[in-house]
Amino acid sequence: MDKIYTMKNLEMAWWKVRANRGSGGIDGVDIEEFEMSLKDNLKRLHEELKMNTYQPQPVRQQKIPKPGLPGEFRNLGIPTIYDRVCQQAILNRIEPIFEPVFDDANFGYRRNRSAKDALRKVWNEIEQGNEWIVDADLRDFFGSVSHEKLLALVNQRISDGRVLRLLESILKAGCLAEGKQIPTETGTPQGGVVSPCLSNVLLTPFDCEMRRRGYNLTRYADDWVGTCRSHAEAKALLTTAKRILEKLGVTLHPTKTRIVNVRHGFEFLGYKIKRGNRPMKLSPEKIRSRAKAGALYAYPRTKSIKKFKDEIRVRTRRRASVTTEQLIEQINPVIRGWGNYFCKAHVRKIFHQLDAWIVRRIWSHCYKRWRCCGWKTLPSARLYGDLGLVNLVELIPSIGPYENRASMKAGCGKTARPV
Repeated sequence: MDKIYTMKNLEMAWWKVRANRGSGGIDGVDIEEFEMSLKDNLKRLHEELKMNTYQPQPVRQQKIPKPGLPGEFRNLGIPTIYDRVCQQAILNRIEPIFEPVFDDANFGYRRNRSAKDALRKVWNEIEQGNEWIVDADLRDFFGSVSHEKLLALVNQRISDGRVLRLLESILKAGCLAEGKQIPTETGTPQGGVVSPCLSNVLLTPFDCEMRRRGYNLTRYADDWVGTCRSHAEAKALLTTAKRILEKLGVTLHPTKTRIVNVRHGFEFLGYKIKRGNRPMKLSPEKIRSRAKAGALYAYPRTKSIKKFKDEIRVRTRRRASVTTEQLIEQINPVIRGWGNYFCKAHVRKIFHQLDAWIVRRIWSHCYKRWRCCGWKTLPSARLYGDLGLVNLVELIPSIGPYENRASMKAGCGKTARPV
């Protein structure tokens, strides 16, 4: 505990919270307001943690619509900035303690590990012949975690009772929804700084036990897949997983858990992964893209594309009171982030279609109608050149920026044409 409440650790926690931005909690204090009285706030937090008088406030509950599921929402718990700094200070000290015991199958919320690493692991296992997939999801994981079982697992590595009581007070702080305070007897707030680490602590016994039994498991937060060589092995994996998770107080989602062959495809971390089953239209010597019949490929799933288009659609609505330059500055981070995540998949066709759709959205915003002459006054060359609109196709590594392609074509004695 004395390592948590040191002023140096609290200052480090503050800078991380400040870098992550985010809105305030139930007290209405935002990042800028907290920073105005930074020294006093950190000093008060230091004294409260040192004297064991710190008491977290309830989190502000915000409902986030689930993409592709109309009428269903995900409850997001937003702590106050003050409590967020405290949780980050705890995380700074307990994360190095638990990181060595986390299993290699776990890729969620860990340093130097990403969703791409998890996808690469699954891809390699399928290429080695494990073509039967257990595609699973945990049911209401962040809302159903048993506090007693979670704290018992934390206690295996941390013996300081003050830290355990502090974590318990954070878990049981409650939430404020529609003006009413609701107690939290189970679960860890999804949106809390320390919640991802605690979720990994709870599921580490599951990861280790599945590895000990010889199963191929890849997990990212509450979403995981297992790869097997036969349908019977996949059924055995699923039965074993249910039994282990029930002991941890976690259940599998009945409609989102299934056994499927890679020929029919499965979804994981925003991707649809599938093995091709259609014959190629051209002979192998005429195919320049190196595509092969029956090869494994991946592309963005339908929900990922819909969510991306919804984000662009909101920002490019016709009544948005911004200039075209400001609009492009707002949508560029969304385009770049989504494109960089999917740019190494089979996306050239869908990226080309989305680029054309984004240009039409900008024309529609600028001229307040879809059927307009925007192609005359705002051609694609100007949008991508002078105004700096991000081009999804240019994010594909094998294609590269338009300038590089133009110079290569000019060097070959051909006239460069826009894509």
